[in-house]
Amino acid sequence: MVPKAHLKKLFSTATMVSLSLSLIAGCSTPPASSPASESGTPTTSTSTEAPAATANLQPKKGGTITIGIANEPDQLDIHKTGMAVANQIAGNLGASLVTQDPDTLEFKPYLAESWEVSEDGKTWTFKIRTGVKFHDGTDMTAKSIAETYQRALDPATAAKVAGSNLSEVESVEAPDDTTLVLNLKQPFAPLLQFLSDPGWLQPLSMQAIAQAGDKYGRQPVGVGPWKFEKWENGQSISFTRNEEFAWADPIFKNQGAPYADRLVYRFISENQTLLAALDSGSIDIARGVVAKDVAKYRDNPQFEVKEMLRNGLGLFVMLNTRRPAFQEIEVRQALNKAINKEAIMKAVIQGEGVVSYGPLPPSLFGYDEGVMDYGLKYQVEEAKALLEKAGYTKNAQGLYEKGGKPLKLDLLTQTGTWAQASQLIQAMLKDIGVEVNIVTLEWGALVDTATKGSFDMTLMGYTLNDPDVLYLFLHSSQADNGLNFSYVKDAKMDELLVKGRTTVDSAARKDVYKEIQKYVVDQAWWVPIYTEKQFNVVRKPVEGVGIHPLRGLMYHDSWVNQ
Repeated sequence: MVPKAHLKKLFSTATMVSLSLSLIAGCSTPPASSPASESGTPTTSTSTEAPAATANLQPKKGGTITIGIANEPDQLDIHKTGMAVANQIAGNLGASLVTQDPDTLEFKPYLAESWEVSEDGKTWTFKIRTGVKFHDGTDMTAKSIAETYQRALDPATAAKVAGSNLSEVESVEAPDDTTLVLNLKQPFAPLLQFLSDPGWLQPLSMQAIAQAGDKYGRQPVGVGPWKFEKWENGQSISFTRNEEFAWADPIFKNQGAPYADRLVYRFISENQTLLAALDSGSIDIARGVVAKDVAKYRDNPQFEVKEMLRNGLGLFVMLNTRRPAFQEIEVRQALNKAINKEAIMKAVIQGEGVVSYGPLPPSLFGYDEGVMDYGLKYQVEEAKALLEKAGYTKNAQGLYEKGGKPLKLDLLTQTGTWAQASQLIQAMLKDIGVEVNIVTLEWGALVDTATKGSFDMTLMGYTLNDPDVLYLFLHSSQADNGLNFSYVKDAKMDELLVKGRTTVDSAARKDVYKEIQKYVVDQAWWVPIYTEKQFNVVRKPVEGVGIHPLRGLMYHDSWVNQ
């Protein structure tokens, strides 16, 4: 049978801080984010273009598509990197076992023609298609995939993300060339999300890895539509069309080789330089255009804006429950009611997003629209009353204190948009009588400080595509070496989170996450603020750039109208 759970791709479930960096790093990057909404209605990926649409144009072969992107990956051995940008780029070289319809998010066969799941949910058997070849000419078989996964699981590989994505896999078998068997430790609902990613879990050529040795990360080999061409350090990575490619993902119209001759990623870290390159035509696509800059492209017939709501919370405050003040639920609830989330969203990202009242954004599976009703709203007087209920009184300086000690809190932040948000939070809490000291750190230092628990509050954000992300942030097992910087150790929370990741039926799983969201809001361990939109801009004459709500931009149907 083919399961049809409407889950979303999970970026990772690792507990290691090294992996955690790849999941949350870059949260303070200025949001590439259209108008704000408090409705809680999921915002789908969209594009805006001039009325002179190109729907009737026929794709042409030839030309180069150049993409401007902020960060350069460390390498493209997908088992040896933890960088999100490496996954984005390497996905062009690879293909996934299953795929997801961009409209329904239903899982569909791809390299795996079909699959069956045992009654206990612990054995997954995949029928692997034939006729697929690696770029080095060797055949891709079930054994190839098994060896790829075994390499990812091997501790010697130290696979940061790929290994953790398979962390619930006990063993991998390939009894013949077309049968792949994954034996799990326990039922694991997000499994198909991992297997739908053409990046992290793409099949790798063991022959190419053996021949290249340590150089493989700079000369990768996959089964995808694009073949690695060259890497110019600090400048670009380029691919050429895989002329033999005849096994395209079924979500694309083009089922053969790509139309363009070459696909080039140029590394442009400075935002204004990126826009200048787009305006001049030296790049065709600008990734991560910030909200304040996107307006000029929306009504320009030479450009097409591709936008989608971030698959995660763009900004929230984590409260350290190891601190005495935050061991009191009234104090945590008070801070939630003292912070004007809508005002912060309008000021920081020009209103280009949705206000968040719970731990999941409307773009993720399991999001509960009811959070709009039970979420903690901005109510200054109620915030003061909660502090007073917790035993705090105002001193002569107008600050709340208890036992002679004023309620003074440190807030970890970074430069950029987070700095602006932290200043607004500082002012809002001062208005109710709570003093906040802003501590600005580089990203690595912020994570290190949060990991050690040496803070009161920290700003945070995440981009993951499955509600199992909450296991990473709130399960007690993640409190000392993972992302549970709030140091939540709650038996009911643990039970619900395990139930959420082991419940395979999608309807039942959604109910579990409704309960989880309500419990997290009630306990007020976080102060959710907003989820922003992300913007990419495509310049003519490039046509046919697709957008997937989970993968982002897709280039297989793209072509150059020259």
